[in-house]
Amino acid sequence: MAKDKKPDNVVFNTETQKYDASIKPYATSVGAPVITTTDTIAWKNRSITKINHKVEAKYLELKAEYDKMMQEFEYNKLIFDAKFTFEPIIGEVYHLYKRENGDSFLSIIAPEQCKFNPLGSFYLNADQTWEKI
Repeated sequence: MAKDKKPDNVVFNTETQKYDASIKPYATSVGAPVITTTDTIAWKNRSITKINHKVEAKYLELKAEYDKMMQEFEYNKLIFDAKFTFEPIIGEVYHLYKRENGDSFLSIIAPEQCKFNPLGSFYLNADQTWEKI
């Protein structure tokens, strides 16, 4: 049996050789209030679900915006790669056609007024980007 063994309800630190019940972060006497841990699992699960939905919604929003931007880029590249011998006017609608040899060209003639192979009609914005209509 240990020489200076203290009873279980006495808080004595053998390393510092001091009674340190008052500095413990937890209750040390029988009459102290019961310490219960708060169940945070439900709160964490709800928070995780909310943040996952928020991140997914933001991702889908950004992806849709990116897809739209890439489609606009492709349309503009298609038109700037086409052949035309006039300077397009801002605010006007032009029509893109494909020749039998695979080359494309831009025209002011509407598809219902000719027998060319149409690729689409485009509107030139004020910032000089093309919008498909």
